[in-house]
Order: sequence, then structure tokens, then C-alpha cells
Amino acid sequence: MDVLKSVFKFMIASTLIVGGVLIGGTVLAAKKVDGIGDTLQQKLHPKLQD
Repeated sequence: MDVLKSVFKFMIASTLIVGGVLIGGTVLAAKKVDGIGDTLQQKLHPKLQD
């Protein structure tokens, strides 16, 4: 029974770590895409710059 509990704890910890990495990667990718979009907008419409 103790082995089963330790396996479940390991599975839960691994799931949380992998989920955190995936969410962090998604946030960083979204920020990068947003920055690229801003740069492209400035090149296409230079008069709209504030």
C-alpha cells in the first residue's frame, strides 16, 4: 500500500511539473507572437505609431 501511495504522489508531482512547464511555454510563446505582431504592424502602418 505504501508503494502505491508513493507512486501516486510521484504521478501527481510529475503532472503538476509538466503542466506548469506547458503553461509557461504557452505564455512565453504568446508574448513572442504578440511582439512579432507589433513589429509587423509598425512596418506596415508607420503612421499609426503612438
